[in-house]
Amino acid sequence: MSKFHLILLIHSHQPVGNFEDVLERVYQKSYLPFVECLERHPGVRMGLHYSGPLLEWFDANHPEYFEKLRAMAGRGQIELVGGGFYEPILVSIPPRDQIEQISRLSAYLEQRFGVRPGGAWLAERVWEPQLASTLGSAGVNYTLVDDSHFLTAGFEPEQLFGYYVSEDRGVKVRVIPGLQALRYLVPFREVGDGIAFLRDSAGRHPGGMAAMGDDLEKFGAWPSTYDHCYTNGWLERFFAALEAESSWLETSLPGEYLASHPALGRADLPTASYTEMMEWVLPTKVREQFHEVRERFAGEPDVQRFLRGGFWRGFFTKYAESNLLNKKMMRAALEIERIGHRRRSPAVLKKLAEARTHVLTAQCNDAYWHGVFGGLYSPHLRTALWRALIRAESLLDSIENPRLRAPHAKRLDLDCDGAEEILVEAPQFSALLKPSDGGTIAALDDRRSAVTLVNSMRRRPEAYHARLRAVATHSAGHVASIHDQAHAKEEGLEHRLRTDRWPRHSFRLLLFAPGKNHEDCDAIRLEENAAIAGGEFQVEEAEAGRVRLAAATPFGDGVLRVRKQFDFAPAPEGFRVQCGIELAFSGSAPVEFQAGLELVLNFLAPDEPDRYFETPEGRRRLCWGGTIPVNSLRIVDEWQGVATQVDASAAAHIWVVPIETVSESEDGFERVYQGSEIIPVWSVRLGPESVWTATVNFRISPASSGSAPQSA
Repeated sequence: MSKFHLILLIHSHQPVGNFEDVLERVYQKSYLPFVECLERHPGVRMGLHYSGPLLEWFDANHPEYFEKLRAMAGRGQIELVGGGFYEPILVSIPPRDQIEQISRLSAYLEQRFGVRPGGAWLAERVWEPQLASTLGSAGVNYTLVDDSHFLTAGFEPEQLFGYYVSEDRGVKVRVIPGLQALRYLVPFREVGDGIAFLRDSAGRHPGGMAAMGDDLEKFGAWPSTYDHCYTNGWLERFFAALEAESSWLETSLPGEYLASHPALGRADLPTASYTEMMEWVLPTKVREQFHEVRERFAGEPDVQRFLRGGFWRGFFTKYAESNLLNKKMMRAALEIERIGHRRRSPAVLKKLAEARTHVLTAQCNDAYWHGVFGGLYSPHLRTALWRALIRAESLLDSIENPRLRAPHAKRLDLDCDGAEEILVEAPQFSALLKPSDGGTIAALDDRRSAVTLVNSMRRRPEAYHARLRAVATHSAGHVASIHDQAHAKEEGLEHRLRTDRWPRHSFRLLLFAPGKNHEDCDAIRLEENAAIAGGEFQVEEAEAGRVRLAAATPFGDGVLRVRKQFDFAPAPEGFRVQCGIELAFSGSAPVEFQAGLELVLNFLAPDEPDRYFETPEGRRRLCWGGTIPVNSLRIVDEWQGVATQVDASAAAHIWVVPIETVSESEDGFERVYQGSEIIPVWSVRLGPESVWTATVNFRISPASSGSAPQSA
């Protein structure tokens, strides 16, 4: 009787911009002990995939790890699998970059290990039908997707113990179905349960195969799994059990199995990812309803197979922050392609190559989405991609406008939301204004230091917030899948939940009642005028470095007309943004209110001593919030080398409020600093036919080092 085959394809990745100490911890707890255990069991064979950033980190920090991989590959114990170098979601990047990402990792593996990979790992197993031709054209022989992809296409569960061929426009690629049952068994159930599943499968599919594709990090880096897998020996027992069952069970390299076994047929697969991802992507209210339906039919697999959530691109609709980052990347990628068609000098080609690497780096998937995994809520991951894009844009601007020094404005729909934005660029900076959202600045980049200054997150309801409110302590000794865990990293997080009225853009004009204070601002109780804070502004001028916007709304017994004028200009070693505000009231009775201009600034690390506010009482770390009884404030980030100065003419005081999200990660519910609101506040009284004006100057310059800030 021919043997039953087990195909394991184990994936390892760390996002661009992740902390060095995190990489080292995961290396010691997961990557190294897994491979050391595998070395002790030469009868266990599998495919291993490592993303490009992680391979580069190994090369720089643990070259001995490469030696282990070379030795195992040389004796045929592992097959190194390719994919996109920077682990992009392929369907979210331009076609040319899809090929380039795959080619770069293939070339890297061939150079370092002597064999060009035949397979490709698909980031987050995000599949769309056109990927068959993309992968095939890039020289990829096979990839792995989830069984949910096949079940959604109408396949029966019993048809998933082999592989299939998918085709697009005459180009084909082989697709292996990874079984969710194995993902949930390994390593979270007893070793015997996994072997029993394989034995039962072998009895029903003699000569067939079962495949599992999953993260190596769940073997040691996920909560509680290091003790479970290594201290308590689960992985050792599992590998030993696989070897002990070699009379009927063979662990096979993916490429080797495909080369010696025919496909079961053709598979036309729909847009899909793994089941959890397709739930995470849904809008919160719909996700809650979808989860209830899944729970209602949890014991009915014949119903479950027909339930599917959204698809990955929905994150661009759900999170405007992700969409803006993606469209900024797309614009730079397309600009590289456009320039490359007509500029051929060696100097230009060198700059284009450098810019392209920055753009490919910014395609790393993690900061574009959010679930239990996904790093959209992680400012340091978003910042790493923004930084790469700022560098790319600076290089491209130096090619296209080498002599231009003054700011220039362009009107376009950059984020593809149907509303026009204004992009103001100069060698020193880039600013994106959104007239449709209160005449605010959605992005402001310091090109000198490659620092993005806004980069915050709107606090919005998430489906897991209900679980946070009801979180309970799990019983000791229980090792659960990361999808089933629920614990908070600190007490009281449920009291920190906030829902913002507006996107976290900068220079938003807030008009609110007298008597409202800092505490109301923190609790989002200002009840500001919505038409002015987030309404549509008309563009009166957008030329060079000046943008003038206007809006009007019923107010009191009359009409309030608002003008905002932005002036952008270079400054010594930096640049300046001046925002002038004019309020004109037409009515029969005076009106009194407070006005605040909300600036949003994110310098990432609120507790670090090299990032601080300079106040009359001394330095305050960024986690601080309160009222400053002056009309100017300096904010310094010595780590990124940038400082900002806020000067608000005649403001009564400045409010500072930290913006903190409460989100879910693989380590549990956590509070994350997403920047600070800095709001100069004025008391305003307008009589009939009167006008009030104010000016805020926002200056960006290099930071100067100093002593550590005082405790706040």
